[in-house]
Amino acid sequence: MNALVNKMKALGEANRFRICIMLLEGPLCVCQLLSVLDIAGGTLSNHLKILKNAQLIDQRKDGKWIEYYIAGPEAEKFIRSSLAFIDDSAQIDADRKVIAVSDRNSCSVVKV
Repeated sequence: MNALVNKMKALGEANRFRICIMLLEGPLCVCQLLSVLDIAGGTLSNHLKILKNAQLIDQRKDGKWIEYYIAGPEAEKFIRSSLAFIDDSAQIDADRKVIAVSDRNSCSVVKV
C-alpha cells in the first residue's frame, strides 16, 4: 500500500504530473523539461528525485545528457489512468507544442 500512496503523492504536484505526462511521449533530457516548466533547475532536480523514488520514472545517460523516461509498463498505466481525471487539457497541449520544437542539441547543458 505504501508504494501506491507514494505514487499518488508524487503525481499530486502539478509540475511532477506535467513531467510524467511529457515523458509519456518519450524520453526527455533536463534542458527539454526546463524549456517547458517555469522552475529552477534545483526544483526540477527535486521533482525528478521524488518521481524516481516513487518508481514512476527512471534515467539513463545518453552522451552528455541524462535522459528521463517512464519507468515501465506499470508506471505508464498508472500515469495514463490518472489522465482520465483531467478536465482541462490546455496545459498539456501547450507543453506538447513546446516539446515538439525543443531540440536538446541546442540546449545548454544543465547539471542536475
